[in-house]
Amino acid sequence: MIPVCEPLLTGKELDYVADCLRTNWVSSMGKYIAQFETQFASYCGCKHGVSTTNGTAALHLALASLGIGLGDEVIVPAFTMAASVFSIIYTGAKPVLVDSEPETWNLAVSKIEEKVTTKTKAIMPVHIYGHPCDIDPIMQIAKRHGLSVVEDAAEAHGAWYKSRKAGGVGDVGCFSFYANKIITTGEGGMLVTNDDRIAERARRLKDQAYSPAMRFLHTDLGFNYRMTNIQAAIGLAQLENIDVFVDLRRKNAFSYNAALGHLPGITLPPEKEWARSVYWMYSILIGDDFGVGRNELMQRLKEKGIDTRPFFIPMHMQPAFLTMGLFKEESYPIAEDLSRRGLYLPSGSGLRDEDLNYVCRSIREIADSP
Repeated sequence: MIPVCEPLLTGKELDYVADCLRTNWVSSMGKYIAQFETQFASYCGCKHGVSTTNGTAALHLALASLGIGLGDEVIVPAFTMAASVFSIIYTGAKPVLVDSEPETWNLAVSKIEEKVTTKTKAIMPVHIYGHPCDIDPIMQIAKRHGLSVVEDAAEAHGAWYKSRKAGGVGDVGCFSFYANKIITTGEGGMLVTNDDRIAERARRLKDQAYSPAMRFLHTDLGFNYRMTNIQAAIGLAQLENIDVFVDLRRKNAFSYNAALGHLPGITLPPEKEWARSVYWMYSILIGDDFGVGRNELMQRLKEKGIDTRPFFIPMHMQPAFLTMGLFKEESYPIAEDLSRRGLYLPSGSGLRDEDLNYVCRSIREIADSP
């Protein structure tokens, strides 16, 4: 089976992990933590990096560090991975959904302002499948209404928005280092920011919120969101090759585009003129004129030994949220259409040319004999 994505561990990962084991620095202290945080933040164009246990924790920690809590509202796209909404609910705040743009698949900037109320405290744009959101107008809306912007950049390491890195434009940017991301620590995450106050509060909250005055004294509710030195060691080695990994993903995307772009019924992934996507997952939409539907295409590819994934299911269609009384009788037609027609193909940085060519050949065969 050709997997959707596998990590590429071709650098100094083993050397750095062995150093952790040799020196006994295996937990949440050690030199690799600070090095990884500092260098990843710098890569994103930010002053501070705060490592966490995973990307969901990074989002929750960012919101908590901004003081968002019970009675507040956070605007978030309907078309996203559920972790975005989970993190908002963890704080006690209410997620407020916005539909997607049909071209970029990201949240529709034109629909944000109509969702702002006196309870709104933040906007959480999500850089879907590695393509940046149009952040500048989002920042302008936030400034007009006194809101914070928390970028969910879990899928967009190394992506560019105009002259800036995705995740480094808003008040806080949050990343995941799960095994299928551009760089990985196995599990893990990080928030980046230029705000000294946010960084200081995030560092304290993630480490059980110990009082600066006395250990084991707590004036805030804290979390155990600490990354281990071993994970950071892997992350640092990965970071040393991040531009190589991004180039490989883009190379894969261009090869897919050339092979599939002429087929009727396939919409290729977007890349706007102001963006440089990392194509975290090579994502396509299947139209009615392709010959078979999305689900049948996925099944037939599986029979040929090719793994795929469907697009995210919109947040207003998630039973977990409906049973909480959220999003009832809400409709987001663009998000629903994306979810119905979208899938992503094998996309890892280590995807071999012969495997990519086999995937494309298989799709063409299915299109020719529906």
